[in-house]
Amino acid sequence: MWYVYVVQSQKNLNWFYKGSTNNLKKRFFEHQNGENRSTKPYMPFKLVYYEAYLSEKAARDRETSIKKSGSVWMPLMKRIKMSLVK
Repeated sequence: MWYVYVVQSQKNLNWFYKGSTNNLKKRFFEHQNGENRSTKPYMPFKLVYYEAYLSEKAARDRETSIKKSGSVWMPLMKRIKMSLVK
């Protein structure tokens, strides 16, 4: 399985990182332990969303659409924020 995921900084609650991986547990561990240069300044994190895909291509395409299109990211962000309030 491949995963598209969103982590939220617990240091800056308005900062989210979107990514994809074939090992979500390992990747989240890397973010939490400062092993990713782009996310290290925003540690620690909370995994707030993920989707599972059967192929790497499908996951990468979805990741790209989330990162590049506000019309994709904004509704997803709204759902994430609503789930965090509950």
